[in-house]
Amino acid sequence: MESVLGVSGNQVFLYPASDLAVIVSEHNPQEPFNQKSGVDHARVIADCFQHSTVLPFRFGTVFNDDDSLRKSIRSNQRQFLGNIDKLRGKTEMHLRIFVDDCCGKEMERHTPTETVGREYLTNLRENAARKRERQTRARAVSFQMHRLFLPLDEEVSCRLTENGKMVLDIAHLIERKCAERYHNKFASTVLMMRECQMQLSGPWPPYHFVHRLTRGSHTQPQPAAAQAGAAAPAAAEAPAVVMMTVMA
Repeated sequence: MESVLGVSGNQVFLYPASDLAVIVSEHNPQEPFNQKSGVDHARVIADCFQHSTVLPFRFGTVFNDDDSLRKSIRSNQRQFLGNIDKLRGKTEMHLRIFVDDCCGKEMERHTPTETVGREYLTNLRENAARKRERQTRARAVSFQMHRLFLPLDEEVSCRLTENGKMVLDIAHLIERKCAERYHNKFASTVLMMRECQMQLSGPWPPYHFVHRLTRGSHTQPQPAAAQAGAAAPAAAEAPAVVMMTVMA
């Protein structure tokens, strides 16, 4: 790992931890994290992802010292190993789909700034109906993407933009060996769904699915949190790396 630099250009170190391996870099608490720090963190994770199964920790996770790091790894080792088994050989593809919001202009026309009594209740019912229509359309597009790409797992979110479009962000978990086939399927889907604007990125480390597996059960170090990057069984494949920032 001598040629790999972590956050703020600090040297990255490999820390063996039983069946896991951890990647750490030192961090000066007087230097706040910024956007470049996040890019540095993601770059190390992406590099490790080329050689091993990774469990990316959330950016900004910091341990005060080596003992805090060891305790966290020991207390979460069984969970880490279980997550690695679930994600071994998997990758994440990210779809972003822009869909015209057919309800947007109607909602503006039917929502006066000041309403009272029966008119107010009528507007509430109409707005609720349009919201349900929008949700139904988003679910239909999401279901169509699932049927076309057949992912192993998925995470879907939807939001509205100021210019009146719905944006669906869809993370698909697939086998790494199927990434090229996924790209080919995307190319044909773009031609088929001309009413939508679609963007594709990936393959990525399985960020969304690591965080789902660890949500609500990860033991956070005190007083800060962990900035880890990846973990994997050292014997089964290339030594795994969890990139964590250890405060100097």
